[in-house]
Amino acid sequence: MNVPSHVTGQLPWPQWAYVPGETGAVEADDDTLRLAKALVPSAFRGHVPARHPALRYGLALNDRGYFWEAQEVLETVWAAAPQSGRERILLRACIHIANANLRLRMQKAHSAARLFGDALTELRALSARKVASGGDGFVESFPVAALVALLRAKIGRPQLAKADWIALGAIVRSWPTA
Repeated sequence: MNVPSHVTGQLPWPQWAYVPGETGAVEADDDTLRLAKALVPSAFRGHVPARHPALRYGLALNDRGYFWEAQEVLETVWAAAPQSGRERILLRACIHIANANLRLRMQKAHSAARLFGDALTELRALSARKVASGGDGFVESFPVAALVALLRAKIGRPQLAKADWIALGAIVRSWPTA
C-alpha cells in the first residue's frame, strides 16, 4: 500500500513495524526507509519545507504505527535541518514523541512519559525562540500549541497505556496540501 501522493509522493509503507526485542530475528525494513531518506538533501537552506516528502512520510509513519521507522526518517530530516533553526527543535520533539509511542507499544510507560516530557521541554524551548514571519517552513504550519496541550494531558495521567500514543497528523489542522 502506498502513502497518498499528496502526503509523501509515492513512497511505500514498510512491510512490517519494527519493535526492538519483539520482532525476533527480523530487522527493520531498511530498504523501504532508504527510499524516504534518499529524498532528504545533505542540508536544507533556511528551513525545512512543510511539504517535504520525507518529513510528511516520517509523520505519516508515526500515525500509522510505524514508530521506530518514523523516528529513523525524522532523524534524517533533523540532521539536514539548519543548525540553529526552529525546525530542528520541533523535529526533536517529534522524534521524542515517536520514540515515546514505541515505548508505549513495548509497555514501558515510565520511559514513554519521560520522552513525552522531553518533547514538551523541546516545545517550550521552541516557544521561547523568535518566530519568523510567514514562510512555508515546518514550524510555521505546525500547531505547536495543540501539541503542547496534548502532551500536558498525557503527562498528567497517573499511568500511560498503549492506547495513549500520539498521532502527530491528528493535531495538524491547517497542514498545507498543495
